[in-house]
Amino acid sequence: MSEIVIIDSGQLALSLRLPALGMPEILSFGAEPVDADPLFEIERSSRVNGMDVAVPSNVLLPTGGMGFFGWPAIAGHRGGRDFVAQFGGWTVIRDGNQTVLKAVDSVARLGIAITLTAHNSGLISMAPELRNLGDADYQLDRCMAATFLAPAGDLQVMSFTGIWGREFQTRRELLGNGAWIQENRRGRTSHDRFPMLFIESEAQIFGVTLGFSGNHQMVIDRTDDGRRLVHLGELFEPGEIILGPGESYESPIAYAGADTEDFHAFVREELTTWPGGKMSPRPVTLNTWEGNYFDHRMDSLKAQATAAAELGIERFVLDDGWFGKRDNDTTSLGDWDIDARKYPDGLKPLVDHVTGLGMQFGIWFEPEMVNPVSELYKAHPDWALTIEGRPVLESRTQLVLDLTRPEVSDYLFGKIDAVLSNHAVSYIKWDMNRDLTHAAGRDGKAKTAAQTRAVYALMDRIRAAHPNVEIESCASGGGRIDYGALKRTHRVWTSDCTDALERLEIQRGASVFVPPEILGSHISASPNHQTGRRHTLAFRALVAIAYHLGVELNPLELTDEERDELKVYIETYKRLRDLFHAPGASFRMEPLDGRYVWGAASAEKIVVIVAQGPQMVGEQPAPLRLPDEVTQFGGQWRIKTVLPAEPQFIRISEGQKALLSGAVTFALSSAGLAGLPLPMLTPESALLLELEPIKGGKTHG
Repeated sequence: MSEIVIIDSGQLALSLRLPALGMPEILSFGAEPVDADPLFEIERSSRVNGMDVAVPSNVLLPTGGMGFFGWPAIAGHRGGRDFVAQFGGWTVIRDGNQTVLKAVDSVARLGIAITLTAHNSGLISMAPELRNLGDADYQLDRCMAATFLAPAGDLQVMSFTGIWGREFQTRRELLGNGAWIQENRRGRTSHDRFPMLFIESEAQIFGVTLGFSGNHQMVIDRTDDGRRLVHLGELFEPGEIILGPGESYESPIAYAGADTEDFHAFVREELTTWPGGKMSPRPVTLNTWEGNYFDHRMDSLKAQATAAAELGIERFVLDDGWFGKRDNDTTSLGDWDIDARKYPDGLKPLVDHVTGLGMQFGIWFEPEMVNPVSELYKAHPDWALTIEGRPVLESRTQLVLDLTRPEVSDYLFGKIDAVLSNHAVSYIKWDMNRDLTHAAGRDGKAKTAAQTRAVYALMDRIRAAHPNVEIESCASGGGRIDYGALKRTHRVWTSDCTDALERLEIQRGASVFVPPEILGSHISASPNHQTGRRHTLAFRALVAIAYHLGVELNPLELTDEERDELKVYIETYKRLRDLFHAPGASFRMEPLDGRYVWGAASAEKIVVIVAQGPQMVGEQPAPLRLPDEVTQFGGQWRIKTVLPAEPQFIRISEGQKALLSGAVTFALSSAGLAGLPLPMLTPESALLLELEPIKGGKTHG
């Protein structure tokens, strides 16, 4: 009977059969593994005009030719020859929760090693390494990171699209007969084509994501028996990956998980590594960008830091504008020396002032970029990625440095290291504000893939030299949020748009794969700098409060009343952040009639945030039925606290007043079965409810 290889995370199980010749056949992919059974020895048969011997099509990383007629996950050639690959002689190497499958194609002279890992969080990951065993170059045109199997029948895919300032918009579509393809060619993760999908059918739901920050593609292909293969991997430019004799290609890692909680657990438990080995409570951050832009004045910045400390803010991040002659976005990227005009005594007086107030100091870099108007470009115009003979194509008046060149990477490391070594810096906001185009080296060959890995190497080098410094991934907001970036960073700037109304959808979408404590969310000024909308401070604060809270304004411009109100929300965040960011505590519900609901729950406290986006269509809102993960705690509860003190209700009954005042106790199970009869909120307003159990009451059902 055939040997069956099982990768079982406890939440997902992948069962494989290794053939004598060909790729590993996927016997099942779902909640439970299969055992060896005579059923699996039965040869299948195709139509009379098919192959005389049915060729399995539901396999890992199918190669083209040899009877497989679907979309090949691995493709390449050796000067036009060896364009078909067929591996055999499979061996299995197990080490803990990791399994490596190795095989060789002696005709095409290729070797493959597929690493499969069952993670404690419940995810399964996959990544192949392809090696050239021949004595001539092999051009690799495609090598997907993973293949996962989806059932036959109706299948819906949930993907994420968007644009700068409006990322993570969820879209659902029913798959047809053809292949579904999403490709990203922007050279960074992108705002519009995130490498994350959820596959939904009546029989099964699972999510997949690729841990990579460069070009990528995701393909869902229908096989000859109606099932689908979900492929994820890097997308190469023509001729980008040429393996010399003995050289190999290592793909990024792709992940599959059964639900959002498993993805969150993976980020918390395995992916993100923290200074000191443990995440500290996420500090309230003041980011200086929208409060100052390029207008850096020492006296004002010190006064803002003092005001921030009085508000309870714990981290001060100096954004763009502190280096070179950076008075606007047309100059000085690459000149990472402190601007003596703005800081005649250097940054130290400001850093000392901030840290003296008990706050952490953070600073902004955009290392990968250079402005043509800069001392660096004047000295080294050849350091930018360009194609000889092609016009230089600027974006945001900047070009991309070729980080694959050691001298460029060394220069950037030296500049960043100098700032970090000479100042008490705890945090880097690492920005990246343009897509990659004509990304070639001096030899004219494509470098997008190498550039992505060079960025990772620079981040790794900085983290190794400064292990106590946290890094935020920002790329015009949410343009580089993926598990490749999160392996090296600690926070992502979810979007450049800080409008609370827009943030409802952005944060809801991003929360599918990223836990709330990683997602930066700031309270900005009103009117909003991106949309011009005006919102109450309560709405802006409550939309941000469950994530990694920050403030994006000049605190000196607040009125006394605004300052007092902001202090209340910062104190509330500090009091509740351990719950908001606790493993397994957060929940979110599908929006209904413009009403968004999310929060966090434990046996001791439940926090529910209700936000109304657009005006409701209904005459009155449906009672708010709390989800099972909240009502599981059971017992009698009451509403202890409501924020703001006077929510913007359209109308409220006496009974609703009693409920919100805490005068009514209720069974948590009733709040799940029948719901909380809350009043209707006005558009673009929100409230926060803190629920507490009645002591002595029955809990846990």
